Amino acid sequence: MGSVQHVILTRFNLPSAGNESYVREREGWLKGRVALFERYCLPSVAAQTSRAFDWIIYFDPASPPWLLAWIAEHAAAGDFRPIFRAQVSLADRLEDIAARPGFETPAFLITTNLDNDDGLAADYVERLQAVEASDQPMAVYFANGIIRTHQAAYFRVDRRNAFCNVIEPWEGALTCWAAHHDKLNQVMDERRIDGPPAWLQVVHDTNVSNRARGRLISPRRHAERFGRLLDDLAEPSSTDYMGEYLLHAPQRAIREAARAGTKRLVYAVGGADGADRVKAAWTRLRRGHHTRH
Repeated sequence: MGSVQHVILTRFNLPSAGNESYVREREGWLKGRVALFERYCLPSVAAQTSRAFDWIIYFDPASPPWLLAWIAEHAAAGDFRPIFRAQVSLADRLEDIAARPGFETPAFLITTNLDNDDGLAADYVERLQAVEASDQPMAVYFANGIIRTHQAAYFRVDRRNAFCNVIEPWEGALTCWAAHHDKLNQVMDERRIDGPPAWLQVVHDTNVSNRARGRLISPRRHAERFGRLLDDLAEPSSTDYMGEYLLHAPQRAIREAARAGTKRLVYAVGGADGADRVKAAWTRLRRGHHTRH
């Protein structure tokens, strides 16, 4: 299909408004984010079976000195290509992609969104690069992944997940940040790919939206593809599976149904801005609770 350039795009601490800004104000947020990145994100990219990609990570130009030193160390090791911007427009993204040393204009561009606290299966890049390109932009999702908490792993089907990819001609490229990950279908065609879990979403204390969802699974069964990203989880016992089937899964289903209904109502009344205000208020409430305790 002609020459291809594949770029993974990651936001690390870009300045942002709205709900996430309240999380980023917490003391220690950046150090916690660095720890998550080094535990999950970085090793998963380093373990890819195909190395034919570039990894751009965007940072706030006003990052503290200790973070700048950390960034410089990883950049020198070739782990990723850091770029400092307060905002990132489409023109910025394409300019940054083309700024790679030795860059030659490709026929096709593949871009992948990867959050800095999540991870990829070892063959993610290889599987994605095997997808045939066309003369029109196409959003590509691996529908199956794993959500992990501090205690367990869950198989999750998410047909428009945050690990979104766009395969498109270089001429007129939009990239995977052309729209929110679950709204890319509004600006281009989409394709979903089934198969073994392709991504790992990590639920931790500073998540804004992520939570445990899906079906309890054995982490050992997926060790070959996720390596040390799951190696600290114990194997579920028969009691764990029984409790999941009879209690925890039904409880999560009820909560998800309630959240979905509330979300539809909020969007119907206040639109996207109203939803952001509700999220922001909830995050401030949670922050105050954690501070008091």
